[in-house]
Amino acid sequence: MSSGGPGSDTEESQDRPYSRAPERDEPEEQESEDEEDEEEDQTLEQACGSNSGNVPQQNSSRPEQGERTPASGVCDSIFSWIWKRSIRRGPYVDPSRDNFRTMTSLYASMNPASDSVNLNTQTHGAVFNLEYSPDGSVLTVACEQTEVLLFDPVSSKHIKTLVEAHEDCVNNIRFLDNRLFATCSDDTTIALWDLRNLSGKVCTLHGHASWVKNIEYDTNTRLLVTSGFDGNVITWDTNRFTEDGCPHKKFFHTRYLMRMRLTPDCSRMLISTSSGYLLILHDLDLTQSLEVGSYRILRARRTPLNTDGSPSGSRPVGVPRHGNDSSKLHPHREGLSPRNSLEVLTPEVPGEREKGNCITSLQLHPKGWATLLRCSSNTDDQEWTCVYEFQEDQHQRHPVQPRCSLRLTHYIEEANVGRGYIKELCFSPDGRLICSPHGYGVRLLAFDERCGELADCIPTRTALLREVRSIYSHSDVVLTSKFSPTHCQLATGCLSGRVALYQPHF
Repeated sequence: MSSGGPGSDTEESQDRPYSRAPERDEPEEQESEDEEDEEEDQTLEQACGSNSGNVPQQNSSRPEQGERTPASGVCDSIFSWIWKRSIRRGPYVDPSRDNFRTMTSLYASMNPASDSVNLNTQTHGAVFNLEYSPDGSVLTVACEQTEVLLFDPVSSKHIKTLVEAHEDCVNNIRFLDNRLFATCSDDTTIALWDLRNLSGKVCTLHGHASWVKNIEYDTNTRLLVTSGFDGNVITWDTNRFTEDGCPHKKFFHTRYLMRMRLTPDCSRMLISTSSGYLLILHDLDLTQSLEVGSYRILRARRTPLNTDGSPSGSRPVGVPRHGNDSSKLHPHREGLSPRNSLEVLTPEVPGEREKGNCITSLQLHPKGWATLLRCSSNTDDQEWTCVYEFQEDQHQRHPVQPRCSLRLTHYIEEANVGRGYIKELCFSPDGRLICSPHGYGVRLLAFDERCGELADCIPTRTALLREVRSIYSHSDVVLTSKFSPTHCQLATGCLSGRVALYQPHF
């Protein structure tokens, strides 16, 4: 994983000055804020010392000026401490004590690591997907030329190459736990692998009729969920898999399917389409199949979104002008399961209201608060990254009005480099940052200037995402990005087959 050599990519980092919140004029409040900062620094010192074990107190003093401390251990302990605090938000954690200054400092100092992964383009092809194991110990790479590569993200060492993992492009990788993971491919199959024995596949799953594009996993039912360009969403019972495969059934079907995701609690399924529709299945029950074969019904349920999140003023097809005919608003009353109520939206994108758009990438906030979309215009000349917040107060809406569960809160226009390729975005593990492929690099985007939680900075009107940092270290279009779930590390992959790792540099 060496980035040196005459053929390596030129690594450039472009900083953007980070705006700070306006300082307060009142002296008493300023003193109070300084005291809080001192307390925060003391807590950070305790966190940084947590990796040192039982060290005598006289050896735990701060180093003299000019001395260096072990960067990796300190960085990991700080990040773990902040991550735990952010994940445990609630009555036991005071939101005002969120350490946004430290979080901002960590992410704003991201730079290409001294060691990075250089893949031979002629052998591996483009990098389509990156996935870390849940414990962060393994980084897997899905390659265009039928292979899957595994690396140690901490030491940047190559572990294994799964030669001919599939017979066509490898599109997506999903870990079921710390040892078992699944891959899917344009060869229409899904393969299960075990990290403890990579000499061969655990089993191969057949069921799709076209390219399989992404994989999800329901931890409650232990059902593997896959979607493909055949329009099918299929569930696989991994509780009963054998060398010949495992039982499966078609769960859902729709035309123009692009991506499918499950919310973290597996209570909703979101499906994006190339025709600009976003389908949401509420109160999800994967054990029951949905017989939705009529695209006319989906068109009747179409609910455009305004930038304030409310349905547009035009009356959707199938909704009466008067009266309370709710049969079109609740598909389960037409024979579907009450647990799988279907909602169909057409999220509008700022600047593209008169044109259609294609939802090419779909991600979910790690706490299930919002969905992240990458949209392109039908003419393929513009791209946007948009954040839509889930709204839970649906019972307050008028019964005749279609349910509209999403509200556009933040957006930003993208560079639109590499037309025709899907660019996969990602959230940081705490949900504060978005990594968005941007030409030959990536941008780190935040919801406000303090790098705050989404729940703490919901705007009354649609706002622009804030750019924390831009990093350009590739010589080709970046197609995918992924944050480590356990370390302050970011990985990106590009069209020419190179993977770059980023970590804070102090």
